This record gives sequence, C-alpha cells and structure tokens, in this order.
Amino acid sequence: MASTTKEVAKELLPLIRVYKDGSVERLSGSPYVPPSPDADPTTGVSSKDIIISQNPAISARLYLPKLTQFHRKLPILVFFHGGGFCIGSAFSFLQHRYLNILVSQAQVVAVSVEYRLAPEHPLPAAYEDCWAALQWVASNKDPWLLNYGDFDRVYIGGDSAGGNIVHNIAMQAGEQSLSSSVKILGALLGHPYFWGSNPIGSEPRDNHEKHFLSLAWEFVHPSAPGGIDNYMVNPVGIGKPSLAKLGCSKLLVCVAEKDELRDRGIWYVNAVKESGFEGQVELFEVEGEDHVFYLFNPESENAKNMVKCSASFLK
Repeated sequence: MASTTKEVAKELLPLIRVYKDGSVERLSGSPYVPPSPDADPTTGVSSKDIIISQNPAISARLYLPKLTQFHRKLPILVFFHGGGFCIGSAFSFLQHRYLNILVSQAQVVAVSVEYRLAPEHPLPAAYEDCWAALQWVASNKDPWLLNYGDFDRVYIGGDSAGGNIVHNIAMQAGEQSLSSSVKILGALLGHPYFWGSNPIGSEPRDNHEKHFLSLAWEFVHPSAPGGIDNYMVNPVGIGKPSLAKLGCSKLLVCVAEKDELRDRGIWYVNAVKESGFEGQVELFEVEGEDHVFYLFNPESENAKNMVKCSASFLK
C-alpha cells in the first residue's frame, strides 16, 4: 500500500511545517473568533471586520469602545499582531481578547491588521501590507474612524513580530508621507523581535547563528540582504538608517525579564536615545515574566500593569 505521508521540505518548529507539495501546516496559534458587533459582554467594546484590499489580500478588525453620550474624538491605534511573521492572526482569540481589554482601558478606536504571512508570502510582504493598512486608515472614510477617530492622535502598536513591524513602519513614516498629511503621534512596541549575528547581554554565545530567533528570520525572509543583520531585524549597525528618522513623536518599548528578546529591547531604547531622535522614549519592564505573557494571562497583576501603562501612553 502506498504511503500517504507527505515529505517535509522545511520547518520552523514548533510553529510551522512546509511540505514538498507546497502545502503549509501551522502547528501553533490560537483559534479564530468572530467579531462582537453588539459589544463584548466583558468590556463593552464593539468590533467588526473589514476588507482593506482584495489584491493583495489585506483585512482588519476594527474596535470601538463603549461610548458616553457626550463622547469626544478618540485616539486611533493601528495594531499589528505577533507570531514570527508566519503564524497568528488579527482574528485569533488571544489577539481579540487583548484588543478588547486595551481598547476599553485606553479609550481608542483600534484597527487590528490581518497581513499576509510567510512562507507563502515572505517578507517584506507583511511590511508592505501594514503600510498599506496605515495609509488606508489615514485616508479612509469608514464611519467608525470618521465619526469617532481623532486623526491628530494616530498611534501604531504591536507585539513581538508586530513590534518589529511597528519600528519598520515608523522608519518608513519618517521617509514617506501618509495620506491627508496624517502623522504618527506615538509607537508602542511590545516585546519587539530584534536580533543580530553578534550576541549582546545575556543572549547565548554558543551556536548563536543556529538560535531559533536567527532561524526564524531566515525562514520568513530568506532573501534579506545581510541575513540576520538586515536593518529590518537589526536596526543598528553599519549602513543602517539613522534611528533619529523615526516618524513619530514618542515611543514606548515594553520588555519582560525572562524574555530572550529583553536585552535587544533595552538596547533598542538606548540606541534610539543616542541617535538624536527628538521625541520622547520610554521603557517599561516587567519582572518575572516571559515573552508576551499578557496575551496568555491577562488577569495577572503584571498584565494589568502593562495594559495600564500602554493605555496611559495612548491617552
């Protein structure tokens, strides 16, 4: 009897596996959940899904907090989910729960972007999609944004790979104009994914080039000039654009003590401060926690403190 076992072409365990027939199996991630057009029962936040572009396929989930009778215009947050550029979704349970909590506390209108994933769509596809989504927000006439959003207070935010996207979008905004002369007021980076060929701080010295975070970048952006030292994942180094060109007025970077990305996050904050960047730069560190802990355990005191800090930044 012929074997039905498919041959594996490449894999990035424990996240994803690609077969020689071209099919892709995602081994991790949280289930999709529908939006809450009639308001989430816990937070009172309403949400709906919209299409930004058919080709390429870009969509988003919009969030609107519970409004008072005499509401004022609210800040706009354009959010990019994490997942190593190859898993995760704006429509996942974990992301939806987190955005409900953040939108409720921060009192913002949020646009959570569903961008294309690697390896079917290698980087820079995700960057291109997120820039297109931000342009759509800046120029769009969606009733929620038009009626409730303050286009003088536009923020971008994201966690993990999404935090990396935030940095790269802010750099692009420093070079290119957004529609309707909209400017990014602030950028929120949660446990951002930065890496490089030379270990820093407590990063492992042995087989650094075979570390998961190095292999992940090669998996999602195999054609990146400079490999793991490409400026999109290693923002500091020879030939990298000056961080002084970040196209926002203030920056909040969140890190966690037990996260392997912690030292890079702190290093990034210091590099921005030393670059001549004229905006405000703030670091928020949580002790005793690991990577994106707030997504998995939002009821913990540390998660509540982080949301409180993020909400204060957005206000």
